[in-house]
Amino acid sequence: MVQILNQQNSIISRFIAEIRDAVIQKDRMRFRRNLERIGEVAAYEISKKMVYESREVVTPLGIANVNLPKEEPVLATILRAGLPLHQGLLNYFDHADNAFISAYRKHHKDGSFDISLEYVSSPSLNNRIVILSDPMLATGQSMVMTYKAILEKGRPQHTHIVAALASTQGVEYVKKHLPLGITLWIGAVDEELTAQSYIVPGLGDAGDLAFGEKS
Repeated sequence: MVQILNQQNSIISRFIAEIRDAVIQKDRMRFRRNLERIGEVAAYEISKKMVYESREVVTPLGIANVNLPKEEPVLATILRAGLPLHQGLLNYFDHADNAFISAYRKHHKDGSFDISLEYVSSPSLNNRIVILSDPMLATGQSMVMTYKAILEKGRPQHTHIVAALASTQGVEYVKKHLPLGITLWIGAVDEELTAQSYIVPGLGDAGDLAFGEKS
């Protein structure tokens, strides 16, 4: 299932507009905060799909019955670009366990690249709800490789994938190579992907915009 968040009018469209805007995105703090806010919107939407149970809360004046999530998810992200989006999810799922994966494009002289995975830190994922985030879903290759890597930590009950922007090609690649039942939550989808696998109009390099250019 694919949920495209900007297909309905909401404040998320402003956050997406600002991370795209070449002038506004020069403010790194605002860029990170906008990714964080997109993560918060996604967390709220995902929370509607979770299982709840009734619990009692003791107030100063009595007892209130409230519906609370039956279980907490595991929030997983791809370093380093995924950190602001991950923080937005963590702001809402603040009792969640967390997982971190190092994945990057290893470029070759001919312009091609491979996805290199070097580090996975994760709790057991057996029968857990996993929310896996990365701001850009370009080709979809790193997301598929990351998902397969975290399966070494157990089989999730359900996986939600969150991205601020995606290409149509990336969405189709993920749908083709990952199991049925995974839910994609995408801020906005762009049609074009360049020969260098950058999303157009996209926003540029999310990691560099958030944290500075790599040498």
